[in-house]
Amino acid sequence: MTAQIIDGKAFAARVREKVALHMAWLKEVHGITPGLAVVLVGEDPASEVYVRNKGKQTVECGMNSYEHKLSDQTSEADLLALIERLNADPDVHGILVQLPLPGHLDEGLVINAIDPAKDVDGFHISNVGRLATGQKSMVPCTPLGCLMMLRDHHGSLSGLNAVVVGRSNIVGKPMAQLLLRDSCTVTVAHSRTKDIEEVCRRADILVAAVGRAQMIKGDWVKPGATVIDVGINRVDAPEKGLRDDGSVKTRLVGDVEFDSAAQVAGAITPVPGGVGPMTIACLLANTVTACCRTHGLPEPDGLTA
Repeated sequence: MTAQIIDGKAFAARVREKVALHMAWLKEVHGITPGLAVVLVGEDPASEVYVRNKGKQTVECGMNSYEHKLSDQTSEADLLALIERLNADPDVHGILVQLPLPGHLDEGLVINAIDPAKDVDGFHISNVGRLATGQKSMVPCTPLGCLMMLRDHHGSLSGLNAVVVGRSNIVGKPMAQLLLRDSCTVTVAHSRTKDIEEVCRRADILVAAVGRAQMIKGDWVKPGATVIDVGINRVDAPEKGLRDDGSVKTRLVGDVEFDSAAQVAGAITPVPGGVGPMTIACLLANTVTACCRTHGLPEPDGLTA
């Protein structure tokens, strides 16, 4: 392996340290404690684990955590009423509704009911539009984390060729907007892109966010490129043996075939331990940023786009 490993876990710890320092300043100087409200509807196991980790890290950095766990039978009217109360609560500076929602709930309607100033996921149409037009906005956590790591590794991104593989509203599109804002030349590749391998080979920065396990091979990577792997995919791992029920154990892999890509890239994020830890760290950073903006106070350095 020749690539430098970008340690997202260590980087996320540094982000949380900065958040905690700014939190302490807000409390000591201004008597303000930022608060994050997380709403979970239903009992999706992966969502429950994610929400539990969010709550734990929120409290560890000194922030107030408000968790609202609702039945999967919760009506849209009741969910919107809860969001309205959270919008009006001065102790809540960030609101996150965990996705996916049960099928009878309109995700777009729910997301756009959140006060844009408290939309720490950055999914509200107002924040999407402000990001796309270069205005101050709340930025989606995963792309923000990717941008932080890229800036830390490269310094200036100006003039670099960036390829984002994937065009989702959650990662692909906002990632492209952030790279464009940092003066990269940006290409968005997707399932209909012709000669996608050749497109990827032109990238100084290659961001994989397509949701297909190990789709991007080492020979797709330009020598010396920086590879950011956003994918989290669970695949069979026969080498780990069987579970008690006889099923094959699994392991996590990214959208990039790590072993082959690491022989070519200049730097690469692993899966797990790369982009993943940055998502919650950036959620905490966004909550502190939202609090500072609400009160007209200085925002934490290095924690915004």
